[in-house]
Amino acid sequence: MAGEGSVKVFGVQGSPFSCRVEIALKLKGVDFEYFEENLANKSPLLLKYNPVYKKVPTFVHNGNPLAESLVILEYIDETWTNFPLLPNNPYQRARARFLSKFIDDKCFPSVGKALWARDDKEAKENLKFLENELNGKKFFGGDTVGLVDIAGTCIAFWLPAIEEAVGAKLLTAKEFPKLCKWSHDYVNHPVVKEKLPPRDLLIAYFRG
Repeated sequence: MAGEGSVKVFGVQGSPFSCRVEIALKLKGVDFEYFEENLANKSPLLLKYNPVYKKVPTFVHNGNPLAESLVILEYIDETWTNFPLLPNNPYQRARARFLSKFIDDKCFPSVGKALWARDDKEAKENLKFLENELNGKKFFGGDTVGLVDIAGTCIAFWLPAIEEAVGAKLLTAKEFPKLCKWSHDYVNHPVVKEKLPPRDLLIAYFRG
């Protein structure tokens, strides 16, 4: 089988991007060796496998390294075909890729700006866009967790922790009821829940 072989993940417990990779592998039932990195003192193996960006997550399958969490997620989905993360329909696949990039490039950065700079106009527009995408579905992928949900780990779990740390509230049930319900369902999914870091550690980190 294409998916057989050695799998290594180099990550940081507090990184939503590392967490994405671990969740995807766990959903697929893939065994992997995890290496916790200290980004202030990066390991020789991380620098060997990711000499260009020198960051986490770095994913290695049978000695072949990959960087960038969304790229890694697609590789995992194509290599281990059980529990598909992307839909079969070409348009829906393209839409899932678009939404995942939207979360990384626009949504999460605007959330940071809203909470630290107290300028929430752009963040609320972006969250409303995601709210409308759910359109009655439990997850962005339908009834099961998919690529967009995993990409949205930073919204579902990291955003509430940051809100608590800085004493602000952006993602409210009144303004974003679908997104709040999705967030609750996603972080309480048994596989996802197992791979999320301790919330109190995240809050302490952001307070610092």
